Amino acid sequence: MATITSLGIGSGLDINSMVTQLVALERRPLEQMRTEATRLQTQVSSYGQLKSLFSTLQDASTSLNNAPLWQRSLATSSNEAAVSAIGGADAVPGNYAVSVQTLARSQTIVSAASLGSASSLAGAGTLTLQLGSWAGAPAQFTAKPDSSALDITVTATDTLADVRNKINAAGAGVTATLVTDANGTRLSVRSNETGAVNGFRIQAVDADGVLDDDAGLSRLAYDPPSNTLGMNYTAARNAVANVNGVPVESASNELSGIIPGLTLRLRKETGADEVSIDLAKDRAGVDAAIKSFVDAYNALAKFISTQTRFDEGSQRAGNLQGDGAVTAVQARLRAVLNMPSAAAAAFPRISDIGLQLQRDGTLKIDQAKLDSAMANLPELRLAFTNSDSANPANEGFTRRFANLARQLLDVEGSLTTRTEGLQKLIDKNSDSQARLEDRVERFQQRLVAQYTAMDANLSRLNALGAYVTQQFSNTNNNNNR
Repeated sequence: MATITSLGIGSGLDINSMVTQLVALERRPLEQMRTEATRLQTQVSSYGQLKSLFSTLQDASTSLNNAPLWQRSLATSSNEAAVSAIGGADAVPGNYAVSVQTLARSQTIVSAASLGSASSLAGAGTLTLQLGSWAGAPAQFTAKPDSSALDITVTATDTLADVRNKINAAGAGVTATLVTDANGTRLSVRSNETGAVNGFRIQAVDADGVLDDDAGLSRLAYDPPSNTLGMNYTAARNAVANVNGVPVESASNELSGIIPGLTLRLRKETGADEVSIDLAKDRAGVDAAIKSFVDAYNALAKFISTQTRFDEGSQRAGNLQGDGAVTAVQARLRAVLNMPSAAAAAFPRISDIGLQLQRDGTLKIDQAKLDSAMANLPELRLAFTNSDSANPANEGFTRRFANLARQLLDVEGSLTTRTEGLQKLIDKNSDSQARLEDRVERFQQRLVAQYTAMDANLSRLNALGAYVTQQFSNTNNNNNR
């Protein structure tokens, strides 16, 4: 806006102050517009929080509606150090006795003769790695089906570290490492998987032509049928256990499929001692999900109450007091709570589950009642999650809440459309402010132009008056002489 500078110099009037006051009067509606814009922005912010709280309620409802939550089982072990357990969706609750005779392990071979260091030359030739199983202490090797032998070429300049790296790069199902002690460095090769079927052999074609000495590449091979015994051998073996009196054997220490829906992890040999595994439905998980739902609902209910009430103490109304859209949402929330459901005969009302509606609109958990309800998980699940789009009376409570939240948050939902409506009002207010600012600017320019012209005319009139007065004075002086 233009700055008023030298008005009134010619006339002597305080025109500057006059123009300023007139412009301020013209701009007064702008302050009202800005106040309204602030109120609208506050409402948009409140709606943003409202949508966020509804989204949280939707997530909590969806969690309760998910089938895996109700199918999950919780397994506990009397000796986690020996046997741990994980329950699956189709696990049957019960008690199981497990004893572990042997743990599954991988085959390991370690070079019998040590070399000076990792940089010692290994000897030229070819190593051939093959996965399979040993029999006859061991004397007979049977290749693993669908596995192929892999050849590793070792040059005369390759060190022990180079051989290790080439074995690991081959992807042969084994891992090679170097172990150094006071006597030197040895090569250790271990199969990546446990179990008797996951053994391996390493054959050698030694450039020195001898396979049964402590020199050359044959020092790093193990193949009893060809009398290549440069490595010390520790056999792979299966896990052997007893489950409810039934002997079981597995290539892995993780037993799946022995009991439907239950995975046992063997960690320690127990001999004849038994570890008790208790398997039950995961009620703690359901209880936690219900409490998360109640927390989400209460946060939403409290926010709506705060935003729509009039505070007698501060004499201030909430940001959304009198907002019809919010009032309608509040009524729909309470309708979901108050409307009985035919989904579960045992729990027709949400209060039957132990969720009591309070006077302030929030929910309070009656834990004793909820614990009693969780003793009947099938019916409780129906009460919360049953879906019947053809007959809303058969919908579960959290299914209803999830549907309500989805409707309100949808692009055509009332929360979304109301937010968009408020934003349009803000945009319109901003345009109105800009137009008023432009009008005031032009108004001030007209005033400045008018008062400038007036000031100039008054200045000329004052100058003419002074001249006339001077002439009369001169005439009078001449007549008195």
